[in-house]
Order: sequence, then structure tokens, then C-alpha cells
Amino acid sequence: MPFDPARVDCWIFDLDNTLYPSSVNLFSQIDVLMGKFIGELLGCDEAEARRVQKMYFHDHGTTLAGLMHYHTVDPREFLGYVHAVDMTVLERAPRLGERLHALPGRKLIFTNADADYAVRALDALGIGDCFEGMWDIHAMEYRPKPELSAYTGLIERFAIDPARAVFIEDSARNLPPAKRLGMQTVWIDMATEWGDRAKDDSTIDLAIDDMAHWLDSVLAELAAGAPLG
Repeated sequence: MPFDPARVDCWIFDLDNTLYPSSVNLFSQIDVLMGKFIGELLGCDEAEARRVQKMYFHDHGTTLAGLMHYHTVDPREFLGYVHAVDMTVLERAPRLGERLHALPGRKLIFTNADADYAVRALDALGIGDCFEGMWDIHAMEYRPKPELSAYTGLIERFAIDPARAVFIEDSARNLPPAKRLGMQTVWIDMATEWGDRAKDDSTIDLAIDDMAHWLDSVLAELAAGAPLG
């Protein structure tokens, strides 16, 4: 079925590499800090720290989840360490903000990061006031996307009707649970290392590569009353 914006009254957005372009390399800063944290924790060299980091990310959804599982790492200590990044690499995005404000219905952030980091990023982009609420890694009780409980918790907390919601995300593997629960799904392909990992085309209603341009199309389609395909 084509993506139909007329069915949507709740727009759910991932944050990293979704609401800003991957070219700013914000996650590369986090990546380096994760490697340092793991190296200090395990007393290993940079290469081994990176291997462990990526293995945990792939196997557990986030590096943090793997560290908690195998090493009982304090999540708040870890998140405070790896999110101490320079947000000045993010440019304000007034065009994106205008489009988000123009969307009819609620707008939410659904992120495997924590709220403190997410608020800093949204404020740097100048779009923090576009969103009604946020579901972060703490709210998920450290069971991140694509764990089903992350999605059901979001739905319950914000009283979302999945049939009236759309989830927009750069990591394709995080879309199947949303689709199974009845949401429409949009994959934003940022051509990142992990973006198409475990990609399942049957769970993607629409693939895009530019958020602001897509929102222009959505608003035009809503005005015209025709579904996107």
C-alpha cells in the first residue's frame, strides 16, 4: 500500500541521522567516545574496543544494551560519557521546523538516545518546540528499538492508535516492529554503515533520502487529498 498521510494523526520521528543529515558526523563523535569508554572498561586496545562496540550494537540493538548485559554497566554513567559531544556541528534547520509545525497532528521523538542528549540536539537544530513528547532509552527501561516493548511502551504512554501513526527512522531494522503493530513506516536512507542492516522491504511503506523535501511533498499531498506512493 502507498504511504497515506491522510491517515496520520501522530508523526513519530527517530532523531539521529533522521532529523539531521548524517554528513554532520555527530555520531562519529559518539562512536569515538564509546570506544574510549569500552577500552577503559575492559582494558583493551582501540581495535578490540571497536570490535566489542559494534558486536554489542549489532546483537543487542545498542552498545549500551550489550554493556549492561555482559558487564553490568551503569547506563547513566555510560550515556553521560558518550553524549558529551560538540553540538555546534548541527546547523539550525528553520525550513524543517516550519514543515514540522505545519504537519497536522502530534509529533513525537522516539530515540535510543537519552532525553538530555536529544533535547540538546533538537535545540541546536532549532526544532525543539515542534514536538509534544519524547520516548527515550530511560523510558524504554534500557530495552531499545527494535525490542517490541519499546514500541508498546510508547503507544501506551502517548495513547497512540497505531493505525493512525507513522514512524520515520533511518535504521531499517527498527521498522518491522512498528509495521507489525499497525503503523505506517518511512525509511530515510542516509547511506550510513548500519542504515540498511536487516532491511525488510515488506515493512517499509516509503523510502526517502531528504526529510525537509519529503515533508514538502507530504504537505502538498495533504492539500491535494491524494496518497503518496
